[in-house]
Order: sequence, then C-alpha cells, then structure tokens
Amino acid sequence: MHGCCPIILDRIPQSIPCPERAAAKDGCIKAVGQADVIRNEFSEASFERIIDCSGKCVLPGLVDAHTHPVWAGDRVHEFAMKLAGASYMEIHQAGGGIHFTVEHTRKATEDELLATLQQRLGRMLRAGSTLVECKSGYGLDLDTELKMLRAIERARRSTDIGISSTYCGAHAVPKGKTATEATDDIINNHLPKLKELKLSGEIHVNNIDVFCEKGVFDLESTRRILQAGKDIGLQINFHGDELHPMKSAELGAELGARAISHLEEVSDEGIVAMARAKCAAVLLPTTAYMLRLKQPQARKMLEEGVIVALGSDFNPNAYCFSMPMVMHLACVNMKMSMNEALAAATINAAYALGKSDTHGSLEVGKQGDLLIINSSRWEHLIYQFGGHEALINYVIVKGKVIYENERCEAMSSY
Repeated sequence: MHGCCPIILDRIPQSIPCPERAAAKDGCIKAVGQADVIRNEFSEASFERIIDCSGKCVLPGLVDAHTHPVWAGDRVHEFAMKLAGASYMEIHQAGGGIHFTVEHTRKATEDELLATLQQRLGRMLRAGSTLVECKSGYGLDLDTELKMLRAIERARRSTDIGISSTYCGAHAVPKGKTATEATDDIINNHLPKLKELKLSGEIHVNNIDVFCEKGVFDLESTRRILQAGKDIGLQINFHGDELHPMKSAELGAELGARAISHLEEVSDEGIVAMARAKCAAVLLPTTAYMLRLKQPQARKMLEEGVIVALGSDFNPNAYCFSMPMVMHLACVNMKMSMNEALAAATINAAYALGKSDTHGSLEVGKQGDLLIINSSRWEHLIYQFGGHEALINYVIVKGKVIYENERCEAMSSY
C-alpha cells in the first residue's frame, strides 16, 4: 500500500491547465486552487510532510508512451555497425537486431528479466517518468512472451512506477516461420492463452502491438492480429510506417486504434485519418536520431489536429531512459514548441495509453504523480539537454515521495 504524503505544490506552468497550487491526499489530488484558498480549506488538516517549493516548479509526472524494457543481452556492438553505415534492416537480416536479443532473452530466467527491468524502471523514474508503457516482444514464442509479461506483471505489483503492459508477440517473424505462420500462431495460440491468463487475474495486459513493416508483418497480417487482440479487450497501440510507407495509419484509424508509434513514413492521408479517428501519434525522436531516419512530421500532425505524444522507445537499439532528453530532441529535430513537447510527454502520452482520465495533468481527482523541479522556470527541464539529474528534486507517485534528490538543495540548476 502507498502511504499518504499530502503536499503543497508551488508553481504550475501555464501549459498545464490548472491554477497555481494544489494539494494531494490519499494518492489522488484533492483540491486545486490559489495558495490562500488551499491553506484555508486545509487549515485544520494534519500533514505527514510539507514540501517547500519556493522558487521551484511543479509538473505532472512524465509519461513514457513507448518502451521495450524487458530483455537480456547487450547490443552495443551494433551501434558501431550503425555508425559505419549499416541500416536497421541490414543488421536485422544478418541475425542481429531483434533476433539477437530474442536469443538471449529466451535463455534468461524470469527472475533475471525482472531484476534488469526493475533497474531500468528505476532509472526512468529518476528521470521523471511516473507512468511507463512496457512491451514484451523479445520472445516471439509463447513461453518466452509469457515469461516477459509475467516479469512486467511482477514489476507492476512490486514497484512504485505506473505500468501499462503491452503484448508485442508480433515484433518480428520468428526464425523458421513465415509471416503467415507466425500470424496464425499468435491468433490461434498466443492470444487465447493471454485471454485465459487475463480472466484469471494472473496477468494484466492493456495493449496489443504489431511491427507493421516491409519484410516483417504486412498490412493484412497486422490487421488480423490487431483485430484478434481487440476482440479479447486489448487496446490497439502498434508500430507503423517507420521504415517504409505501409498505410499503417489508415489501418489504425479504421480499426479504432488508440495509438500508432513511429510514423516517420506516414502518408498525408494517414495523418488526416488519425486526426479524424482521434488516434494518437506516439513519436520517438530518439529512434529517428540514432537510426538517422527522417524525422516524423510533428508539425504537420499538430496542424492537422492529431494528438501527438512522445515516447523514449527505450530498447537495445535506442538506449535512452530520459523523457526530458526526448522532449529536447522533439523540440530541436521535430520543431515542436516546449509547451507542445511537455503536453506530448504528459497528458497526450497518458491519452495514448488510455489513461488520461487519471494521469498526465494536475487536476482534482487525478492520481498525485508529480515532479518538483529545482528551477523557477520549468522550461529548464527541456532546455538543459541531459541536465535532469540536477533539476529533478522530487518524484512523487500517488502522493508519496518516491525519489528525493538531495543534491539539488546544494546545487544551482543554472
């Protein structure tokens, strides 16, 4: 159980739709308003702790809408290959990439996967993420996919960070199978077992994901898997239009997808379809940066009314835990404003996970997930590239201080 840590919050940036101060109680935000009103309302209340935020900023906890944090093995050697000019698919076809990680993940025990997952989630939390989407997808066979999902479930129950769990068994075509055979296996074996475990309460899974890509799962295979996942109650939230234009955005809009990730090669028609369907675009600037891909069309998406969210895409191919760095890259490389990037990493990312009614902003009744920033201007969290370790003073989840960075008290944030 989470303890109660009521707090008085000092300053909220104008891009967050709530007034100057807020109080959190019993894990949810109890009231929002001006400081004197809050003090009067709670004048007779006793608080376990009061945090003085004078000269600091308060932000909603960051939401990382796309990660692959459960895996074994190390692919640092592939970074050198990329720097020498090898493409993602060239490495993949040579037995590297996802298949390399699959081989090591299959050999790892569930306890080993859980231990590394908890360490990675801890690093994400210290960088300000309080809700993280976590995918399976480095098993590809039923037993390993379930092993990964069980590790995610154990982390969900044992750690403070919020988790949205995603089944991504269609992350690649397993060796020795065709895409059609893999699709049939997922629909006939993986998903029925997942439904059984969901109904028994053994595993909680929120989303279904497919890597819709040339040479991986084509549009028809993707359609079949996503529809089958939707039929057992999973939100559609998948990889699309990353390396080649696949009309993934159009498919996602047609199927009622909650979100589509990547979209570096999305069509103009796909952007319009996503806007009409209120399907979120989860953009991943770290991936475009590390793979030297063209940047997603964030500005066009925003102008067309698409709900733009951000994710780190943390995985062995894009090793980044820090949503503040993701926001910085989104501003510099994708031409988003700082306000747009902050919204994309909070309320819009929460929307992409189907959790915007409880997460992503400082509003009465929402979960008390907050950051306290050691600066009088919140923009420093984006402006200082890689500077979050000296900026994030407190990370609070459900009204409880989960991380306190005492170094901030003795350090200038400038």
